Amino acid sequence: MSVPTKIPLSEQEMPTHWYNILADLPKPLPPALHPATLQPLGPGDLAPLFPMSLIMQEVSTERYIEIPEEVQRIYKLWRPSPLYRAHNLEKHLQTPARIYYKYEGVSPVGSHKPNTAVPQAYYNKQEGVRRLTTETGAGQWGSALSMASKFFDLECTVFMVKVSYHQKPYRRMIMETYGASVTASPSDKTNAGRGILDKSPDSPGSLGIAISEAVEDAATHEDAKYSLGSVVNFVCMHQTVIGLEAKKQLEKVDDYPDVIIGCCGGGSNFAGISYPFIYDKLRGERPNLRAIAAEPTACPSLTKGVYAYDFGDSVGLGPVEKMYTLGHGFVPSGIHAGGLRYHGDAPTLCLLYDEGVVEARAFAQNPVFDAAVLFAGLEGITPAPESAHAIKATIDEALRCREEGRSEVILFNLSGHGLFDLAAYDEYLRGNLVDFEYPQEKVDEALKALPAVG
Repeated sequence: MSVPTKIPLSEQEMPTHWYNILADLPKPLPPALHPATLQPLGPGDLAPLFPMSLIMQEVSTERYIEIPEEVQRIYKLWRPSPLYRAHNLEKHLQTPARIYYKYEGVSPVGSHKPNTAVPQAYYNKQEGVRRLTTETGAGQWGSALSMASKFFDLECTVFMVKVSYHQKPYRRMIMETYGASVTASPSDKTNAGRGILDKSPDSPGSLGIAISEAVEDAATHEDAKYSLGSVVNFVCMHQTVIGLEAKKQLEKVDDYPDVIIGCCGGGSNFAGISYPFIYDKLRGERPNLRAIAAEPTACPSLTKGVYAYDFGDSVGLGPVEKMYTLGHGFVPSGIHAGGLRYHGDAPTLCLLYDEGVVEARAFAQNPVFDAAVLFAGLEGITPAPESAHAIKATIDEALRCREEGRSEVILFNLSGHGLFDLAAYDEYLRGNLVDFEYPQEKVDEALKALPAVG
């Protein structure tokens, strides 16, 4: 019997609930702290930034939370997303491994980000919010929130990391097509941005800086709330529709992964593909399951960071979380995987990594684009630079299986397409792509500014 290349689900088989890993963590998650007092945050402390419905999701320990019908209706524009068997890649690598990938590039903006943008816009609209503020790196998240805001008749203000603003003009254009206002960060529109520019007029920006600007904008305007596309618990939970669908799809071909892989900047798409399977590992049903987070060597928060309390943004306006961090003042080199240029990671992911439940690997730009171009030529999809990190890790694991003669199942999340990132491919194909070294001295300097907690 031949194995299908594409494994679909019907709309009737879509998940109706998100999976919340807070119900199953091996130990309690360290509390988030107030940035001014460094005392545990209460729901009221977050009210200036988020609607109460999302705040309640952030702290909930219910294992499953229902997806609102209106959100499910909009999800159907691109969900369920397809699961593919990478037959051509397997054949090229001559590996006994069976490789599957969940393709999130079928969403209207070409990535997994609408999975949380839509519910965030929905809950804000329900509570009477008029405008959302946010940051974006490469623009996938900004595009997703701009689209979701349009769906619910909300205004949207996006602070886009400056290096990506110039590298990826088409992402800015698509945000503006949805009606969003897009500003290169750091900017002169906020105190946070002006402070950064005073110190570093040529700053390329970072996600931490852009977060500071977006948080300040929301906190100083009563009609606005802040929205973010990664890191926090409710975002990771919203993304679990990816893994929940993948589970059902693999059941259709009687398979289950031995290794799950996702790229990792803040952790949202990695959590989305892996958490529903990690649930089985935490329950003892799949003790040998491996989950690998693939990050860039230019911003190696898991593989080179420290597990400590740190600000989620560069200026110190947002909550303080315990996470693997390179220091909130760390500004990564201008790699093309702009969505992975964040100094920390999701607290749930960091706890799982610290407990040995999750593994991490770091890769430089050229090997990542080697993998991306190979994959494009074999499977026909040009991956986003971020997603290509997962492809590189998958190829490494498939080659390990070949060397060891092991017929393992590898599942990775192809979190988005790279059709707005062709300037990066052009740079690679012309031999001009730089492999940035891990800047230890920059990290050492940034770690000096960690808040004095614990």
